[in-house]
Amino acid sequence: MVGPVTDTERLTLRQQQKQRTRAALLEAARRLFVERGYAAVTVDDVTSEVGCSRATFYLHFDGKPDVLRRIGAETTQQRAVSVYADLDAVLASGSRDRFTDWLRHALHWFEANRDILPVWDEAVALEPSFRPIATAAVAELPAAMPRYLQRWGPSRGDEARLRVGLLVTQLERFFTRWAVQGTLDTTDTDPAETLTDIWYPALLPPEERCSAEQG
Repeated sequence: MVGPVTDTERLTLRQQQKQRTRAALLEAARRLFVERGYAAVTVDDVTSEVGCSRATFYLHFDGKPDVLRRIGAETTQQRAVSVYADLDAVLASGSRDRFTDWLRHALHWFEANRDILPVWDEAVALEPSFRPIATAAVAELPAAMPRYLQRWGPSRGDEARLRVGLLVTQLERFFTRWAVQGTLDTTDTDPAETLTDIWYPALLPPEERCSAEQG
């Protein structure tokens, strides 16, 4: 015989329902953002997809920018940990070939997340409140590279971070023009090799760059 539901069990059930609702809102928002673009989607569109009220939506999120931030949180964390932490190890190895392999892996990451990248760019362009979120997301990447930052030293930390930020920017723009828009033809070349020519020396501190060139 099944006994009465306890207060603890009721709380757990409510928590589970809340988590399911939040997950459904995130899934619906991502799908709509990808299908229609960031600007065209409203909070009412998202709640209609899930079948809940605006009040329920605002129990979970502050608004559209917060939803997109939450959608990107897992993706950004994945990038910082699995891609840029790997770059830290690659640069520490001093292997140019490993850096080329890393670039191929980074481009695969962009391919896996290509649907949400234009949404992110649109939000940055249109939503002032989203820009600090995007800025913080880029700032997390060099933070995942402690050995790289140590090699540049405290006095050149800002330059080191800027170089990583510029690398991120060029990879994003390259991927968009190459794989999304199709406006760059790389038929007879290996993009990773060309990007290595540009970025492998650019990420080395000046004294290491000179040694690498002499070697």
